[in-house]
Amino acid sequence: MSTTEVLVRQKAQAAHDAAVRMGTLRSGQKNKALLAMAAALLSHCDEILEANEKDMLNAKTNGMRESMQDRLRLTPARIESMAEGLRQVAQLKDPIGEVIGGSTLANGLSLTKVRVPIGVVGIIYEARPNVTSDAIGLCLKSGNTVVLKGGSEALHSNQAIASILSEAAQKEGVPQGAIQFIDVTDRQAVTDLIRMNGLVDVVIPRGSARLIQAVVQNATVPVIETGAGVCHTFVDESADCDMARRIAFNAKVQRPSVCNAMETLLVHEKVADAFLPQMLKDYFSAGVTIFGCEQTQKFDSRIQAATEEDWATEYSDLRLSVKIVRDLDEALAHIARYSTRHSECIVTRNMENARRFQAEVDAAVVYVNASTRFTDGFEFGFGAEIGISTQKLHARGPMALPELTSYKYLVTGNGQIRG
Repeated sequence: MSTTEVLVRQKAQAAHDAAVRMGTLRSGQKNKALLAMAAALLSHCDEILEANEKDMLNAKTNGMRESMQDRLRLTPARIESMAEGLRQVAQLKDPIGEVIGGSTLANGLSLTKVRVPIGVVGIIYEARPNVTSDAIGLCLKSGNTVVLKGGSEALHSNQAIASILSEAAQKEGVPQGAIQFIDVTDRQAVTDLIRMNGLVDVVIPRGSARLIQAVVQNATVPVIETGAGVCHTFVDESADCDMARRIAFNAKVQRPSVCNAMETLLVHEKVADAFLPQMLKDYFSAGVTIFGCEQTQKFDSRIQAATEEDWATEYSDLRLSVKIVRDLDEALAHIARYSTRHSECIVTRNMENARRFQAEVDAAVVYVNASTRFTDGFEFGFGAEIGISTQKLHARGPMALPELTSYKYLVTGNGQIRG
């Protein structure tokens, strides 16, 4: 057994040993811990920023692209947002113990279906230190213990955040071992974590398509698959062009590095002349590189030819694919072929088309006349999120407290035996 595997097993075992006690903590105790954790983030802000600066310096030295640096970068405002996320989670209803079904059988047995923690949750993620705080907070409130494996590019930031939050939580009665952070850069640690059957109950990967697929294909522990975001916005024939430009600009430019940013803009051919000239001007002014179909290229010489690969690419950057389509049918066919089932949008004044789009598009979140950037646990009122699931089993869309639970049946009788 390698040194790395020994370390991962020790942390998984510690989380496993703490799971029973963690699952029985009362709501008030968990909420008190969450508020203490939020306060600790703010009181240790300078320490966190100092650690983050080490990661940012390494990122620049190693040539990390700017969009990824944006994911990695922490500021006082972002730390305050992390603290606010913990405070919001504290205010949410505790799902543990919630009765979600029940009945009395003909033989008199009483069945009650209640929410329970999953147990030990493994989180594997890349250059987003805020995930450390979100994951710990959500797992704590849902009664789970957590084993975190962040990317090496955010090692110092993640170490600082996890240590601060763990210390604050333990002072409020959260069992020792409930929050574990794997502080090695060896990639073997990921492989070891996703094969800790019997100690880890589920793993949730967050990050690039490559990371997610590596986990899905190699894990022996159950996986909740979060997906890459090849998100589309379709500007329909009847769209309000001013509204469409605001939505399409926000979806691409507001924060291009995240998974709910738009990667492909589809435009109905009958509205292209009215919509695209100003839209393209806005994009170029914002530094966006455009890859377009032949019809789109005719609008501006700076537009590069889109390839088959472009339509399927999550850029996570100021790059955008643009395609002019004949009608709603072609837009739906394009989305069906290239979508990662994350978030899709139609901008239209035709409510029949809107209803059809929402009915036929197979994605976790389907929008009418709103930016895909809203696909987020915080924006949906969940306080924070553990990830955005693009699968269909167990959880779909932004995963918050209910998605971090399982259930069990409590059966009460008065001496019944089966004949």
